[in-house]
Amino acid sequence: LQWLRNPGPQHEKRTLFGDMVCFLFITPLATISGWLCLRGALDHLHFSSRLEAVGLIALTVALFTIYLFWTLVSFRYHCRLYNEWRRTNQRVILLIPKSANVLSNQQSLLGLQSLKRNSKETIV
Repeated sequence: LQWLRNPGPQHEKRTLFGDMVCFLFITPLATISGWLCLRGALDHLHFSSRLEAVGLIALTVALFTIYLFWTLVSFRYHCRLYNEWRRTNQRVILLIPKSANVLSNQQSLLGLQSLKRNSKETIV
C-alpha cells in the first residue's frame, strides 16, 4: 500500500490499474469464450464434421495460451517494478530507547535524525 501512496512515477500506477481492469474484464470473457468453444467442439464431434471440432479445440488452446501468457508477463512486470521500488526505497531510522544514562548521546543523535528525515526515511 505504501507503494501506491508513494508520490513516485504515476505511469507505473496507471499501468497497474489498467492491467487490473483488463484482468477483471478479460478473465470472464476468456472463460466464457473457452467454454463456448469447447461446447461447440463437443457438438461438432457428435453431430457433424471432426475438422470443425478440431478447429474449435485449437481456437480454445490458442485463446487460453494467449491469456495465460499475458497474465504471466503482466504479473512478472509488476513484481519486477515492486521489487525495484523496495530495493530503492528503503527508509529506516534507528530509534534509541530513552534512558537517563544516554540522554547526552540522544541529544547528539538528534542532528543525525534530522539528516535521516531529510533523506525521506521512515521510523521503524
